Amino acid sequence: MATIRTGSIDAHAHWAPEAYASYLAQLGHKPGTTQSPLMADLPARMKWMDSRGVGMHLLTLSGGMPWQWAPQDAANKLARIVNDAAIAAHKAYPDRFVAGAALPIRDPAAAMKELDRVAGAPGMRAVHLPNSIEGRDYIFEPQYLPLLAHCEELGYPLVFHPLDGVENHYAGPERLGGPSFIYNALGFPFETATTATKFILNGLLDRFPKLDIVLPHSGGCFPYVAGRIEHSLARGAKADIKLPFREYIRRFHYDSLAYYPETLRFMVDLIGSDRIVIGTDNYARMDVDQPNALVESLKLPAADCERMLYGNAKKLLRL
Repeated sequence: MATIRTGSIDAHAHWAPEAYASYLAQLGHKPGTTQSPLMADLPARMKWMDSRGVGMHLLTLSGGMPWQWAPQDAANKLARIVNDAAIAAHKAYPDRFVAGAALPIRDPAAAMKELDRVAGAPGMRAVHLPNSIEGRDYIFEPQYLPLLAHCEELGYPLVFHPLDGVENHYAGPERLGGPSFIYNALGFPFETATTATKFILNGLLDRFPKLDIVLPHSGGCFPYVAGRIEHSLARGAKADIKLPFREYIRRFHYDSLAYYPETLRFMVDLIGSDRIVIGTDNYARMDVDQPNALVESLKLPAADCERMLYGNAKKLLRL
């Protein structure tokens, strides 16, 4: 059981341990488009966290995770490297770092094998997954259902994040390509909205009632188009669901990375303060310098603020 020091718990914080970056270099790749020293330097990261009132990071790879391009043997090794480094980080600093398990997700059998290897290991508190790979919403394919069932059984929430790379641009590179970065600014929120909607309409939230799912980037577009999706069902769209659509909106957890206080307030009103966790994208290109500032700016009652800063994540990650 981890001891939580005073401060928030950031459930959307990226890293790239040195051994992982070194092996990527052997394969001719870099960890991501940006590589802050804080991605690997944990003592420096903790100083940064302390200066901003952050108690703990859930360590996960960034959108540059290698599962789209890495050959399977290399992907298996990369997952082992990342997860072993995460376990070591937790053992060294048990009150500062826990992790979402990295899985070589192109092969569901290999992913299951790695999950079994690290299940119950010190500091493992979640499973980190890409939303899709080259436009393929793989997680909804039948061969991945046992993996979802196992995550539910283990009590590990799924923490999603879209993949970088032209091949993964939402709607294709001709639509969101180019130098403007809208593949991220627009494409990532579209990815997350698609993931959330398919989990509902495909009946997977009913099939796995105890499975927790964390949506990054404040749920992407999903909270703002949920009413439209529900209306489509009233007009005859097909869905395999047992409950009123609105009840499924609260089945997800959402991070606080909304950028506008008005947007975060809308989320609190729609979803509730008990389903929102701190998320920063640190230390990637779209990160924020003050992790707690947006939540604190809303001037919510103390109980709501405390839930969002650390209470919800503590419960979700079983800390």
